[in-house]
Amino acid sequence: MFDMEARHVIEALRSGVPSRAVGQYFSEARPKIMKEISGRLDAVCEQGTSNGMVICGKYGEGKTHLLNTVFNLAHSNDMAVSYLSLSKETPMDKLYLVYQKLIQNTYLPKRQQPGFLHELEKISAGSLVANDMLLYAAKHLETDKLYYLFRSYLNTEDSDEKFLLQADLEGNFITNASLKKIYRRIFGQPVKYNVNFTKTKHCSDYFAFMSRLFTQLGCHGWVILNDETELMGRLGKKARLNAYRNMAKFLFPDESLEAVFSMFALSASYTEDVIEGKHEYENLAEVYPEQQEPMKTVLDHLVKAPQLLPLTKGEINEVLYKIQDFYGGAYGWTPGVSLESLVQSTQSGGYLLRTKIRAAIEFLDQLYQYGRAGETTVNELGEETFEEEVPAIADVE
Repeated sequence: MFDMEARHVIEALRSGVPSRAVGQYFSEARPKIMKEISGRLDAVCEQGTSNGMVICGKYGEGKTHLLNTVFNLAHSNDMAVSYLSLSKETPMDKLYLVYQKLIQNTYLPKRQQPGFLHELEKISAGSLVANDMLLYAAKHLETDKLYYLFRSYLNTEDSDEKFLLQADLEGNFITNASLKKIYRRIFGQPVKYNVNFTKTKHCSDYFAFMSRLFTQLGCHGWVILNDETELMGRLGKKARLNAYRNMAKFLFPDESLEAVFSMFALSASYTEDVIEGKHEYENLAEVYPEQQEPMKTVLDHLVKAPQLLPLTKGEINEVLYKIQDFYGGAYGWTPGVSLESLVQSTQSGGYLLRTKIRAAIEFLDQLYQYGRAGETTVNELGEETFEEEVPAIADVE
């Protein structure tokens, strides 16, 4: 009889695409860094303070797998989790795009699908949670837009208005004029902003508001996981510096973020290829000669970030043993092969963990289909490049 969960895990490993299911079952490796991360999560849950960290690793050495392991650990601690792979469409220099994508990929505790609106809809006007969030939005954010927006959301009975206000909280920002119109219709009063909201300047308000909301909904904190951080290296010069400034909000958060742990996974070659290769410290001194913080501190932090070491022989053997066990469950078959033979099958696959895993599965595939196995043919591919995109006009002025 086939174990479909085991089949899912094997197919995910075969494809080389990391998944949360794999992170759930293969979480014992790298106990030292997992102990540090677990301690940071405990501090967030128990003290409500926020912090962040960067991990570095070579391509295929398990950065994404580690993020998926942290995802599962955070959920077991009843924390909301957001997962984002940075990209050309979601660059770190544009925080409003990052917010939109993060919220779309936010999972509340014990939820397999992303989303939080089902919990938001349970909040009624005049409730303790509603009053707390309105007071917070009015007094503790840089702008008071979210006060007017959330108060309107709680009190409107118009389905179209509610949809627009929900969409705004998900990062599809409505115009100030539209919000003023909605608020006046509901309350018969004008909106008087203390500061006019613009998404390019004030998106941090939304991160702060959501961090407060998640704790009010009963979460023990909010974990923000950022993969493919090295893709910042493809941005133009000024965009990269702005990306470092935005990273500082999460690596060294102020009190506006409540109970947030942020983690960035970065290629081990980023320091050599980008920070040194593109002369980031010189760029910073040129573009911002009088105010280099917090970008300089972020650069220092990236240079000194801990690197994932290759797994030890014992850790690799433990992973391979578990793969063999899952393979047997996935196909209702007992491999009947020694661990030594399985380890030997991975020797031609290169040094990367990812290729060793795929070589072991190919070996088991051959045994399962033909009763014997030849040499595996998995190759190492996919090294990062950091070629810049076409620079923005602001970068060449």
